[in-house]
Amino acid sequence: MSNTFRLFLLALAAFAAAGCKSLPPPTPLAQLDARQAHGHQVFQTHCAACHYDRKDDSLHGPPMLGLFKKPALPSGAAPTDERVTATILHGRGLMPAMGNSVDQQDTDDLLAYLHTL
Repeated sequence: MSNTFRLFLLALAAFAAAGCKSLPPPTPLAQLDARQAHGHQVFQTHCAACHYDRKDDSLHGPPMLGLFKKPALPSGAAPTDERVTATILHGRGLMPAMGNSVDQQDTDDLLAYLHTL
């Protein structure tokens, strides 16, 4: 095997490894504090029909795993509490607005839970 080919394979392996950044795993459910656990319940009630929370697969909407650990939301915007809250309350695209079905405490606890993913 030539040195050029070896260098090419080494560079390809390094590029592949750099591109395969995996997200840290979510906080185990048993380790959630009371606020986060309530947020998990809110998620199960209002979000789980369309979003997975603990696996990186799409259901009807994008997965929530690593939501705040990724550089951007599916829209391309940075994942901030304000943007995520606005999406929860007012909807976006095919996602319906949840504004009337969740109160401020539910929204805050849901955000706390989403930060554990």
